[in-house]
Amino acid sequence: MAIGIIVGGAFTAFVNSLVGNMAMPLIGVLIGVDFTEWYVELPRLYGNAEPSSLAIGVFLNNLISFIIVAFTVFLFVKAINRLRKKQETPPAPPEPSKEELLLTEIRDLLKEASQCKEK
Repeated sequence: MAIGIIVGGAFTAFVNSLVGNMAMPLIGVLIGVDFTEWYVELPRLYGNAEPSSLAIGVFLNNLISFIIVAFTVFLFVKAINRLRKKQETPPAPPEPSKEELLLTEIRDLLKEASQCKEK
């Protein structure tokens, strides 16, 4: 489990870099907007307080990163489950031969006959 957490952390760092350094700049060029500049300044409640802002662009970067990571993990788990299913299914037993079917039928008839005599 520890290995999965370590690999997951490294994968998350990779996806964050991919989104932050490659995808979002390309989307920004196509749309004509730099997402990192998207923020909303909040009004000051007190006169000497430092201004606060909501970083909407950073949130969008993180949201896109999450979607990519979640989708990749979903595909990975789906592939693992598919492989596990193929390995766990035992081979079907062979069909009984005609001789075995006939012997089974005779056995059942003999059981019925012996039960009728007992009554």
